[in-house]
Amino acid sequence: MKTLVVGGTGMIGTHIAAILRDQGNEVTVAARTAPKPGSLAHEFPVVLGDYSAGSFSAQDLAPFESVVFAAGSDIRHLPRGVDTAEFWEKTQSGGVPRFVALAKEAGVSRVVQIGSYYHQVRPELVESNEYVRARCLADEGARALADENFTVTTLNPPSILGANPGGTMSGLGKVLAWSDGNLPDVPNFAPAGGTNYMSARSLAEAVAGALRNGESKAYLIGDANLTFREYFQAIFDAAGSKIQLAERDEEHPFLPDAFIVQGRGNAISYETDAEETAALGYTQGDVPRVISELVAATRARA
Repeated sequence: MKTLVVGGTGMIGTHIAAILRDQGNEVTVAARTAPKPGSLAHEFPVVLGDYSAGSFSAQDLAPFESVVFAAGSDIRHLPRGVDTAEFWEKTQSGGVPRFVALAKEAGVSRVVQIGSYYHQVRPELVESNEYVRARCLADEGARALADENFTVTTLNPPSILGANPGGTMSGLGKVLAWSDGNLPDVPNFAPAGGTNYMSARSLAEAVAGALRNGESKAYLIGDANLTFREYFQAIFDAAGSKIQLAERDEEHPFLPDAFIVQGRGNAISYETDAEETAALGYTQGDVPRVISELVAATRARA
């Protein structure tokens, strides 16, 4: 299948492109800037464009049978001082459906968009959080374009763990320095609350499954429910640290309150639907592996 992965030079997109290529797909990546020489993304043909600026054309998308959209912005990408409503409209609630409509116009038969789990697990956040509302509108607006000749599947994953193949997870070096006792100003606790975590590899496998047999619906996907203390402790343990972290209902410098969408002290825990998980064919139980792999890779590059 000729497939375009939008956001294909990022951590998630690169995993998706690699998995799809391994399964025999003819993969092209799309990004705002060309991938760096020597990177895995550099091995693929590239289409340059910015979906949020409307710079793709139907002609750009016409050669492809399927499109994977893995470029949506989240709260970490929100620039300071911008009009937040305008930003979320361009990057989520309006920008994503407009891009999917362009794919439909171009004759693409199948789109898989990577969304986010918040509105599917905690729908009450749609009214109280503009980021979650924008994600919900992007999901629903894109799927509203589906018909008998155009399949639009949304995968709504949790927090994703991974790195560009051959690289390390952003920020992990500081966490490892903390685990080694080299950051005495960082207290040994994790904030209260927690969430579900999933590896980038498992997400990429789910994308491949959705391209094979996904329906025009939203799939809640995920893997391990962990408290934030359990998550950071898993990194400490993989790093060989003897420190045992406490849990406190306090803001932490490595997980600020602004990044905890459900609010500090709250946990988002769920189990995925067994039939949907089997249909998509992705691996669960992969979080310990990816944490150990990332710690080892970061140590090796220190």
